[in-house]
Amino acid sequence: MDGPAHQVLADGRLHLQHGPIDLVLRAYGVDAAVAEAHHAAIARFATVLGELVGELPELRKGMSEHPRVDGRIASRMVAACRPHKAFVTPMAAVAGAVSDEILAAMCEAAPLDKAFVNDGGDIALHLTEGETLAVGVAADFSRGPVPAMNGRVTLRYEDGIGGIATSGRQGRSFSLGLADSVTVLARDAAGADAAATLIANAVDLPGHPGVRRVPATDLDPDSDLGSRLVTVAVPVLSGREIDDALAAGLQRASSMRAAGLIRSAALMLQGRSVILEDRREIRP
Repeated sequence: MDGPAHQVLADGRLHLQHGPIDLVLRAYGVDAAVAEAHHAAIARFATVLGELVGELPELRKGMSEHPRVDGRIASRMVAACRPHKAFVTPMAAVAGAVSDEILAAMCEAAPLDKAFVNDGGDIALHLTEGETLAVGVAADFSRGPVPAMNGRVTLRYEDGIGGIATSGRQGRSFSLGLADSVTVLARDAAGADAAATLIANAVDLPGHPGVRRVPATDLDPDSDLGSRLVTVAVPVLSGREIDDALAAGLQRASSMRAAGLIRSAALMLQGRSVILEDRREIRP
């Protein structure tokens, strides 16, 4: 496997890639601060994959098995998953935790007006007073592997949002549910990542005869989900079925917000969506 690589893109964003980890980030501020932040991101990123690989056996354990980890990113993953009662492994928060860690390195290195780190749609962000960041919300995977954007949320400093993450059955990871996508806003990206995974799992119609599921290990022998059934095909659903599946996911999201784990969520399935309302507006 090649080592970590970095490239400054034409618009000033920094691209970091190592094995399966692919980040795009941007820092805003005076030129010297941006340069320091980029240097810190590159230096921290160089060790990320090795750290995660070294702790994979523990990170693939269910939280009920009390995984024991040492690294900072692994610790972020475990902390994000610990509050949830449903089955989950720390891997549910890996992309968000990586984003959080790289963002922390950037902000520790230099004073920035704002910054973000995007790990495949799981985004950590830093805003100072008066700053905003507009983020597109992915929903429609029906036309291919690149999702269409059907909404936008503008995050403000005063909102206190540090992470936004999207999960669903047609994303990068396996899903136990039916959702095309679930986007979550939370205080950090690791927390948003874990929550989006579990809410997407809850968008479901248990026992529906048209939904095809297979053991996760049939698709990936190393999957942290083991023999649990993951969704591989969903038929065209009736309006009532879509509403019922989304309502189940919305109930899970509402419980998470009541527990202080998330701020808002948008759930999407076969052209329909529901939003766990918050002060932000996700506009079509």
